[in-house]
Amino acid sequence: MARFNAFYLNLNQSYLFAEIRRRTKVFTDAHPEVRLIDLGVGDVTQPLPAAVVRAIHEAADDMARRETFKGYGPYVGYEFLRAEIAAHDFGSRGVKLAVDEVFVSDGGKSDSANLQEIFAQDCVVALMDPVYPVYADSNVVAGRSGRADDSGRYAGIVYLPCTAENDFQPALPDRHVDLIYLCYPNNPTGAVATREALTRWVEYARAEEAVILYDAAYEAYIVGPEVPHSIYEIDGAREVAIECRSYSKNAGFTGMRLAYTVVPTELRGRAADGTAMSLNTLWTRRTAMKSNGPPYIIQKAAAAVYTPEGQKQVRALIDFYLENARIIGAGLAAAGFTVYGGRNAPYIWVRTPRAVSSWDFFDRVLEKANVVGAPGAGFGPSGEGYFRLTAFGSRAQTEEAIERIKTRM
Repeated sequence: MARFNAFYLNLNQSYLFAEIRRRTKVFTDAHPEVRLIDLGVGDVTQPLPAAVVRAIHEAADDMARRETFKGYGPYVGYEFLRAEIAAHDFGSRGVKLAVDEVFVSDGGKSDSANLQEIFAQDCVVALMDPVYPVYADSNVVAGRSGRADDSGRYAGIVYLPCTAENDFQPALPDRHVDLIYLCYPNNPTGAVATREALTRWVEYARAEEAVILYDAAYEAYIVGPEVPHSIYEIDGAREVAIECRSYSKNAGFTGMRLAYTVVPTELRGRAADGTAMSLNTLWTRRTAMKSNGPPYIIQKAAAAVYTPEGQKQVRALIDFYLENARIIGAGLAAAGFTVYGGRNAPYIWVRTPRAVSSWDFFDRVLEKANVVGAPGAGFGPSGEGYFRLTAFGSRAQTEEAIERIKTRM
């Protein structure tokens, strides 16, 4: 028999959202008469913007005509979309990007998991804790973690706790690390990073010759004018940071699958003998090897996001979900819960009652209020004692869910 990758055996339990679905199914099978409201998995519910839908139809018509038909596209994405990304998402904030620094992909989850492939197995990884589980899991199966201890912490990973006690702002590592995963606005806590905080991270990375993997999937939800939208707004970040973004939560592309990653040309890694190598070149090579690029139709749909009409419609979607977040936060606070997040992010981070674990609270909310959330422990050891709700439900679902929790819990 062929040997399998034994590092998979180091993974903690099952994937968080798969376990949420499993427990939910067990409950619904036992109680088929109950109508659940799902505010656990961060999937959007509102239809695609009209400008995007129109672009999909036009792109489909392109595929029906010989003169506009498209076969294989560029591995890294069509230039018409990459140019819009550089101009609108970064140029509008004073950040200059070249088109060949933008890599279009089939989703932020894929990029978050795949970026570690271009780094050596002995790289030391630092993670915000709690944070999106894919960052840890992808490094576990790459052999960088070792097994987890009883608390759920992997021996080979440096954890950067983010709790209410430190305002969900992690301290710099007290040792050398090679790869630093940061996510702002943060999933799951909803926290944002100030310009001063990001400057400290960039300075640390420069001093340690580390690379920051910066997940900005929720940057469109930032409403505070003082909060940076991109790590490249910080001087020197181009030499130490890779940034990922997604169309899933701003333009509703969760079912369309489209994202992008920025790898600046200044960014370097080193070989075992000390030879410097462009990480942009390595990521380009990795992309050419493993991707044929997202579909033309989907990329045309994304380009429509940058039209004046598309921008207005996307803003309306974001404002809708932010209002849901306000409703959730205000409702839970009125019910006596301690609530964080929800202002610059579509996630509400709730403190569980004293001595109630996050998975026990998940089960209570499911059984009593018939609402699905996400237990904080699933995002990392420091998530224990917290519970996440998303703002991506419909308005009616959101209001009913909070009323149920207020009256039944």
